[in-house]
Amino acid sequence: MLIEIRNYHIDPGTFEGYKEWARTIAVPFLKRNYDVLGFWINSEEEPEVAKGKPDVLGTANVTWIVRWHDMSQRNEMLQRTTASPEWQEIFSKLPGGLKNYLRIESKFTEAL
Repeated sequence: MLIEIRNYHIDPGTFEGYKEWARTIAVPFLKRNYDVLGFWINSEEEPEVAKGKPDVLGTANVTWIVRWHDMSQRNEMLQRTTASPEWQEIFSKLPGGLKNYLRIESKFTEAL
């Protein structure tokens, strides 16, 4: 099993629109197509950084976690679903479009 943690830095100027788009359109699609364990957006509380300093973007403001069998399944599923007409239609409704994403980070974890 492979757990992917996806952290997004969404433009703060379009964050409210992003939250509505994610809640009503994107997350339902993602949950239908992937084994999404959770999808979170930052609350009003300030993040805590215990050591070191974040870069100019700060901490990610969107995090979601998805479970895969392995990297091969992940790559195949992402390619297939993001190329689908349904996702293309959903993504076309994202306020700010692709430039809304200031950074996208994926890390892959395994259980201890």
